[in-house]
Amino acid sequence: MADQSKEFLYKYLNNASPTGFESSGQQIWLDYLKPYIDETIVDVYGSVVGVINPDQPYKVVIEAHSDEISWFVNYISDDGFIYVRRNGGSDAAIAPSMRVNLHTGKGTVPGVFGWPAIHVRDIAKDQVPKVHELFIDVGASKKDEVLEMGIHVGTVATFADGLTEMNGRYYVGRALDNRMGGFMIAEVARQLHENKVKLPYTLYVVNAVQEEIGLRGAEMISRRLKPDLAICTDVTHDTQSPMYNKKEQGDLRCGGGPVICYGPAVQNNVRDLLIQVAEDQKFPYQRQAVSRSTGTDTDAFAYSTEGIASALISLPLKYMHTTVEMVHKEDVQNVIKLMYETLLRLQGNEDFRYIK
Repeated sequence: MADQSKEFLYKYLNNASPTGFESSGQQIWLDYLKPYIDETIVDVYGSVVGVINPDQPYKVVIEAHSDEISWFVNYISDDGFIYVRRNGGSDAAIAPSMRVNLHTGKGTVPGVFGWPAIHVRDIAKDQVPKVHELFIDVGASKKDEVLEMGIHVGTVATFADGLTEMNGRYYVGRALDNRMGGFMIAEVARQLHENKVKLPYTLYVVNAVQEEIGLRGAEMISRRLKPDLAICTDVTHDTQSPMYNKKEQGDLRCGGGPVICYGPAVQNNVRDLLIQVAEDQKFPYQRQAVSRSTGTDTDAFAYSTEGIASALISLPLKYMHTTVEMVHKEDVQNVIKLMYETLLRLQGNEDFRYIK
């Protein structure tokens, strides 16, 4: 990996971009992307688009989402403890004893999710904590002290863990879902620029907000861009770890290559193009079947406007929505390669309809 790419990866992944508050991460992403694009589009909720070769009649999107799960301050007790509610799919089971950062107008305030010691709990009755039982301790002894720190109802909190590497093979950290996707699409743009590729169409490199609460950023930006084709990337579950059921969730593994999705929102001819590119280039890939929806921004693009031919390339990931999400380095590079080579294959006049 190039030095500037690795520097960007760590800066981008270690920054907090909770749902609805993605601006700092989006700025990092855009600053990295600017040398490789021609124009920029930013919408009022913070989705960011890098435009390459603008004003062409045929328009293609590559897309990821920028937001991470987090917590909202919901109540502050008189004795200074902070109670929360979810912002996105945050997991109460992993919260106790985790370090958090509360993002205030006065700066970042460190805290911890406290939890009673094992000695004072009835272990026989131990259950997964409920969200309303979770509390954050910022070292305050009364509510006024918390308020003086700049913390109030609506303040957002993120887990504090940063990006690391494991065994020379894996990236490990929080919010790889899906800022690793943002990294990958930015790398595609960089490679197109550095290889002096002249595309016969307009390419929109889209980093959308608010995926974790219902694909909302993609929903908005897809209506604005109205592309002819959208290739989205997100993460999917590695199912090799204990407690996963392959019969229900498929047989997918980190290190096995990008995952190409089958499902109603995935346009079959676009999916087949991805598979053909992978096979022609001898890239490893895996297949996944979904039911009603992919659960990713692919759905928002597919069903936007009059319908947009859309497909999904997923990155296998362990331990989703935890602070130790893991992806294989080779999978990251192979998703980048698959997107890049697919863009080179396009002529800018593709008609993906089944019936003509």
